[in-house]
Order: sequence, then structure tokens, then C-alpha cells
Amino acid sequence: MSDNEKYLIKDGSTAHDVFECDVTTERAGWEFSSIRVVNLAPGQSVQVPGGEAELLVLPLAGGVTVTVGERDFSLAGRESIWTDLTDYLYVPRRCDFTLTSEHGGRFALPGAVATADFPVRYCPRSEVVTALRGAGPSSRQVNNYALGNEVDTSHLLVCEVLTPGGNWSSYPPHKHDEHNDVERKLEEIYYYQVRQGPGEADGFAFQRVYTSSAGEVDVCTEVRNGDVVVMPFGYHGPAAAAPGYDLYYLNVMAGPAEDSQWLMTDDPHHAWIRDTWPDQTVDPRLPMTPMN
Repeated sequence: MSDNEKYLIKDGSTAHDVFECDVTTERAGWEFSSIRVVNLAPGQSVQVPGGEAELLVLPLAGGVTVTVGERDFSLAGRESIWTDLTDYLYVPRRCDFTLTSEHGGRFALPGAVATADFPVRYCPRSEVVTALRGAGPSSRQVNNYALGNEVDTSHLLVCEVLTPGGNWSSYPPHKHDEHNDVERKLEEIYYYQVRQGPGEADGFAFQRVYTSSAGEVDVCTEVRNGDVVVMPFGYHGPAAAAPGYDLYYLNVMAGPAEDSQWLMTDDPHHAWIRDTWPDQTVDPRLPMTPMN
């Protein structure tokens, strides 16, 4: 029997006030990872109380001023996720802050329950680590915001992945549900955006999550703008973009380890796919945004 209803959180189902998405650890049914998305009108502000989660203020569209105590941090942001990288802010646990957007915009707050404290830190777009991953129909672009770069976190790992329409991302399928020399136990969230087609046609993609030694799970679901899939364990992939519709997902990961490492294991049935990449070219539609 499908687990789609358990692990797919539809757009709008957690919305309230200025939050168009608010997936807490309780809603996800686990310990660490969370995601919120704030949608502010021009000139609008929102106060965000501090809790046990460290987080990033990550502009998806527009710029924002983040007020933390007596300090203001101005984030230039970006026009959209499809046009550029962005600067961003790291905010530690137990730290209240206010978001104010002069021209309005949408801002993601990927978070993870923390067990250590780091200072508030402004992160320029130049610190984003970018890469093209895969080849042929598995080509995609990865932008790392709190993963393999200079940002210190307690448990939080964050990146975004852009996949041209028709390509498969998060492929070959892989898992990270054990702690060992080659893998870390990480709860994972995908927050999706799909670029509209001609005439504002609504795009879509598909997400697969399936059983590993950590437990049984069976997700094979359509995803659309604003949807979230939570992945507590299991092999996951592909995130398949429908032809004609580019796919974006914000990837939030966290687990009990404090070494800030993303270590995963491919499904051995499909690991051979990586060996085909040297004989293929990267999709010419990549990169989809400027890279560092």
C-alpha cells in the first residue's frame, strides 16, 4: 500500500499567517529537520521567535532585512530561484528575529534542532559552493548553502538542486539512514518549485522513495509547486522533472551527527549508472543560474 499520504505534504496544507509552508519536526514525525517559507507583501514584517532550531534565512525571491537584537542584516536576495544564487543569513537557536521586505518576496527558513551554538553570520553569495552533478539525462545543478562550505552549523545541511525538464535528479537512488564510515543518518526534506510552461501552464515532477534496511517505505508521487516530501529513511530517487518543466527543490538535512557531513550509499542495483557518466556530456541547458 502506498505511503504517499504519509510522506507527501501538499502545498498550502501547513499554511498560516504569512507562512505559506510550515513543516515542523512534529509534523514531519521526526527529531531534527524543518522547513518554513515566508511570503511578505511590500513593506511587510514578521517576527520569528527563536526556538531550539538553528536556521538559514534564504531568499527565494526578493530581498529582506533581518533584524537580530540591535543588528540589521540586509540580504540583497535574488529575482528568483531560476535566475541567480543568493546571499543568506545563519541564525542560531534561541534567537528571535524580524524579517522586513521593502519590495516583498518569499524567504525560506530551513532549520534543524541544534545542540551547539554558533554566532549569527551573514553569508555572501560568493560563499555558495556550486557544482554540476551527473551527465546526460541525469544532469543537474547543485548549490550548497550549508554543506561543504565555510558555514558552521550544529546539525543543519542545506542545498538547492535545479534539474532541467525531462531529467532525473537524486539519481541513482541513494540512502543515508545509518551512521557508519560511509554513511550518515540524515532526515531529509525536499521543498519543490516547478517552473511554469508557456501560458502559465502548471508543471509537475515525480518523486520516489522506497524500502531500505532501515525500514519499509513506498512513495511514488506527483509533486507540484510548494509541495514537500519528507524522507526519514529509505532509498530516494529519482526526482524526475516532467519534460518541458524545470524542477527546483530545496534540500534540508539533519541528523544526530555533528560533523556536518553528507555521506550516502547508492542502491547497489543502480550504482552502475555513475560509471556511464564519463561517456556522456552534461546537459547543455546547464548551468541554469550563474555558478561560483
